[in-house]
Amino acid sequence: MSKKAVVNNTPVCQVRMQGISDTMSILSGKWKFHILGTLMEGNKLGFMDLLREIDGIGSKMLSKELQDLEMNKLVSRTVMNTKPITVQYSLTEYGKTLSPLIDELAKWGIEYRQSIYKSKKN
Repeated sequence: MSKKAVVNNTPVCQVRMQGISDTMSILSGKWKFHILGTLMEGNKLGFMDLLREIDGIGSKMLSKELQDLEMNKLVSRTVMNTKPITVQYSLTEYGKTLSPLIDELAKWGIEYRQSIYKSKKN
């Protein structure tokens, strides 16, 4: 006679689910992965550079998402001493730790799309 495993009530599972919930909360929305991915490729970019690179995002939304990412210590904002004043955005050291996660998500998405495409052809 085998016992049915109870997964959700273990402390390990609760910590894991809280971690997933926290991650999803911080990275939720349509644009955060676009911004993070662009900064991973571009290193330091100005606001207008990000606006040009991220297809479809408006300036208000970009500003809001950058503020959220900065508040969560994933992106840093540097005001340059220029006239007119320019601002550069870059990933923080902690933000850079998302690189393997985003790379794996991209890889998974590419493979998933290919598998769906193949199944539709058959």
